[in-house]
Amino acid sequence: MKSEDIRANTLEELAVLEGDLRRQLWKARFDNHTNQLDDTSSIPKLRRDLARVKTILTERRVEAANKE
Repeated sequence: MKSEDIRANTLEELAVLEGDLRRQLWKARFDNHTNQLDDTSSIPKLRRDLARVKTILTERRVEAANKE
């Protein structure tokens, strides 16, 4: 997922996306430990996507706090 795609979302959509990515990452880790995960490279990809979302969420929250 590209950061431009993530930046196009609203704060609420980003919060939902963060929750979805957390669930996907948990499921991928669980599947990896039970040897059911075929694409093990999905775990680092999900971690990076989650980090991107959290970074953009933090940026937006700081901007909102500075405006007040």
